[in-house]
Amino acid sequence: MRFGLLLFFCTIGLSASAQWWHIKLNLNLNLNLNLKKHEVLSVLPPLKDNSITRLSLNSKPGKFAVQPLTLSQSQYSLEVAEVAVMKLAKHNMRFRIYNEASYNFSDLAQLYIQLNRLSEAKWYFLQSNQLSREQNDDKHTILNLVSLAEIKVLLGDKTSARADLLEARDFARARGMQISVVEIDEKIGFLEQNRTISAKPEVKYAETMDTAKKVFR
Repeated sequence: MRFGLLLFFCTIGLSASAQWWHIKLNLNLNLNLNLKKHEVLSVLPPLKDNSITRLSLNSKPGKFAVQPLTLSQSQYSLEVAEVAVMKLAKHNMRFRIYNEASYNFSDLAQLYIQLNRLSEAKWYFLQSNQLSREQNDDKHTILNLVSLAEIKVLLGDKTSARADLLEARDFARARGMQISVVEIDEKIGFLEQNRTISAKPEVKYAETMDTAKKVFR
């Protein structure tokens, strides 16, 4: 009896195993058939090495013209610079650092020229010139006199401009600054040849000189 039952169960197990194997085989065949339906992509080409390490140190770059880019200062940047230089000038005048204050005044004058505020520029050049004389800064005194002459020409005061140039030339000649003498002589000659120079139009004048004199407070 026992032997008969054992033989029966073995027969059932072999039949079930054969069925699972058949199912597994069918699944593998179906999977292989499905894989063959996909398109096989071509192999990508290898990447090119364009790193800087491949450049030769002996190679020369090609010739090309570089055009310089010049940007003019805006009204806002000039006004910001005016505030900064004015603050520095007040500090130097308060602590009696007159040599530095002299250059602060001439810097302010140059800013006012760019802002087309020539009356204020003239006033600050006069203050800078006075301080540079007191500090025996001969080179700065000559530059201030020449700058004053240029402003006076723009304002139409050619007679006073020529007087400033003559004073600057005598000052440079007495100090042995021959290069400055030659440059000033060229300016004097240009002024004499162009006696019909008209005043610069649309000049902005300071409303009151109290605004300029605040630096001494």
